[in-house]
Amino acid sequence: MARQNLSSSTDNRAEFDGAKIALFLGDKLAVLRRDDITGLPYAGCIDLPGGMREPGETPEACVLRELAEELGLVLAARDLERPRFYQAPRRAWFFAAYLPAERATDVVFGDEGQGWLLMDAMDFVTADDAVPHFRDRVRAILEASPG
Repeated sequence: MARQNLSSSTDNRAEFDGAKIALFLGDKLAVLRRDDITGLPYAGCIDLPGGMREPGETPEACVLRELAEELGLVLAARDLERPRFYQAPRRAWFFAAYLPAERATDVVFGDEGQGWLLMDAMDFVTADDAVPHFRDRVRAILEASPG
């Protein structure tokens, strides 16, 4: 696996572009299918919840807002685990969260993307149509997890 440019430094909290989350509902990963629009980066690919920062947001506020907008799930900052800052392809924070499988019934899909689904995390990691750098980040989470 290629080494990624990452850091957990608090110096990166003020200068970042967005935030993403690997959200596990039970043993499945929540993913979104991106819109298939010409010119959209990774159009039609499988993606993770999250997106671009709004002015003044912290990394946690950014990812929690995006998660609520995209999947209708409201989490607290204390639910976020494994924070990591990545320099490329954008300056972004990446988190993980682990919720009970039943929370899938609380999902209300937003208005961005073609839809959402739950999938095995290893299937995401090996999917040809998943956003490549997020495959690597989910793989890193799986490799760091016991069992």
